[in-house]
Amino acid sequence: MMLPNTVTSFVPKVRRGGYVFLKWVGDHSPHHVHVYKDSKLVVKWDLGNWQPMKGQATARIVKLLEELLKEEKL
Repeated sequence: MMLPNTVTSFVPKVRRGGYVFLKWVGDHSPHHVHVYKDSKLVVKWDLGNWQPMKGQATARIVKLLEELLKEEKL
C-alpha cells in the first residue's frame, strides 16, 4: 500500500528513524498508527492491544513506537 497522495485529516505525522508515523483523525477502531518507510506501508499498529493489525513490525519500530508514546507524540 502506497502513502496516499492527498491526506485530508491526519494528526500527528512524525518522522523518526527513517519511518513516518501517521494517525488519522476519526479513523476506524481500534486506536492505531500507520508506519511507512519509503512511502510504503510497513505496519498498521494497534496501540491498545500492542500488536500489528497489518504487516510486521521490527524491534526497531516497536522501540520507536514506545518512544513516541512516552513523548506523547502519538
